[in-house]
Amino acid sequence: MMLNLNLTYLRSYTLAGLLVLGLTGAALPTQPVWAQSRGLPDFPDLVDQVGPAVVNIRTLEKTKPSNDAGNDEQMLEFFRRFGIPVPPNLPRTPRPDKGQPEEGQPRGVGSGFILSSDGYVMTNAHVIDGADEVLVTLTDKREFKAKIIGADKRTDVAVVKIDATGLPAVKIGDVNRMRVGEWVMAIGSPYGLENTVTAGIVSAKQRDTGDYLPLIQTDVAINPGNSGGPLINLRGEVIGINSQIYSRSGGFQGISFAIPIDEAIRVSEQLRNSGRVTRGRIGVQIDQVSKEVAESIGLGKPQGALVRGVEAGAPAEKAGIEAGDIITKFDGKVIEKSSDLPRLVGSVKPGSRATVTVFRRGATRDLAVTIAEVPPEKAAQRTASVQAKPPVTGPAQAMGLVVSELTDAQKKELKLRGGVRVDATEGASARAGLREDDVIVAIANTEVLSLKEFEQALAKADKNKPVNVLFRRGEWAQYALIRPSR
Repeated sequence: MMLNLNLTYLRSYTLAGLLVLGLTGAALPTQPVWAQSRGLPDFPDLVDQVGPAVVNIRTLEKTKPSNDAGNDEQMLEFFRRFGIPVPPNLPRTPRPDKGQPEEGQPRGVGSGFILSSDGYVMTNAHVIDGADEVLVTLTDKREFKAKIIGADKRTDVAVVKIDATGLPAVKIGDVNRMRVGEWVMAIGSPYGLENTVTAGIVSAKQRDTGDYLPLIQTDVAINPGNSGGPLINLRGEVIGINSQIYSRSGGFQGISFAIPIDEAIRVSEQLRNSGRVTRGRIGVQIDQVSKEVAESIGLGKPQGALVRGVEAGAPAEKAGIEAGDIITKFDGKVIEKSSDLPRLVGSVKPGSRATVTVFRRGATRDLAVTIAEVPPEKAAQRTASVQAKPPVTGPAQAMGLVVSELTDAQKKELKLRGGVRVDATEGASARAGLREDDVIVAIANTEVLSLKEFEQALAKADKNKPVNVLFRRGEWAQYALIRPSR
């Protein structure tokens, strides 16, 4: 959906302005208190203070010599970052052929900033991803070949090192002091235009965009090439790394996102110490809890993380966490939304023990779990299949359901104690999103292990109210609300 932003500009009237407006001879209004105590941001001083610590980053990849046209590097960086298909008429860097000499060809342009005077530089992981060579240019035009210390794709943070000393370094700010509406400034190299300064305000804090971290949203103009540059507050402190934009057109549309600097620093310290980042995991697939589901199962307000699936042999399975549980707390910290859980678990050192509070069929319970380590790349798991058998019909037909018993082999394959297989749906059940091959494991907060238990639970449910159904689809569990026909 397109976002239409209507910007309203505020005018401030000075004494000279009032005289021009013909207000001479009349008593001038008292200047508002806020105008007396606050002046406009002094961006030139901030640029002088922080600018020398901002760098331009160019990346190269090895290719064979060619007479083909070169890439539009900035547009390619934009396409790679935001998943936009590269136009077929845009020239691409040729691939090297065996037996021909290789040379560095321009691959991308980004930004970064100096963390320490001995040459450590922070940028985005996507800026240096796939690069064979990284070149860092300072504001005094000195250029260095950088060594990649490490990169973390999950947070999009990377650290490189140049062989230099006595460099100007940035000051790190406190993200917790940041307020929505405060002025911020960015310095970077959009489209290769080095040391470009843009400014705006913080639009939102902890914006959940689906990434591993909650991001800072601003209206600072950010474009391809700004990636990896600093977001700076009025105290001259870096509070974020400019990383993403929201765009339907391919250009800046007033919404940009930055990685909070406190999270980035934690990642950078691990990268500098070991070259990689270790995170905790418990092995669950999660989803949001909707308001309707929360009310129907007795949870109250929509909070927590719905466990859709539990990996075999994972810490969650060993702790007794089941598909369909709602994780409401992790180590005493409330899970307001599902994205809170991986962030909390990821911050725990692997091997540590933690307490997970789950809501299951109307009651809460605490489970002890030992945190495992997130592997560098997790292999995709195969989805278990459910084989069909001749359906057995019953009272479920009133809701448009045709169900059947699970065989012992199916239970073993799905690692379920029981449940009923959905053979066909229509009417209310189809509208609720149920479909053939789903396996229903609970009705109205009541576990069902067989067709008989399913029919009993369904018979007890109030047919005039939506009935919550917990079901498995492949390896993942989720809730559906079957509403009575009116």
